[in-house]
Amino acid sequence: MPLTNAEKQRRWRERRAAGTPVVRYVKAAEPKRSRPQRWRAAVATLRELQESYQTWRDNLPESLEDSATAELLDAVIAVDLDQLDIELPKGFGRD
Repeated sequence: MPLTNAEKQRRWRERRAAGTPVVRYVKAAEPKRSRPQRWRAAVATLRELQESYQTWRDNLPESLEDSATAELLDAVIAVDLDQLDIELPKGFGRD
């Protein structure tokens, strides 16, 4: 049976009065990625999504070939992601 808020508070006060150290778990921060790294990761994610939409379109039943879903899938597949393969500036005179 879950504890009520009053019971939780009482236990907390008892632990604090007894001098029990407070153990807090801090999630380790993820390493910072540079903007070019984040850009490349985003483009890779877009490519994976586009491939999954292509697979979906390839496996679409014949009854849905002329549907709005097929048109939208074709529009997503037609997006040229090669334009996103660019070299971003490094900044601060490191270009």
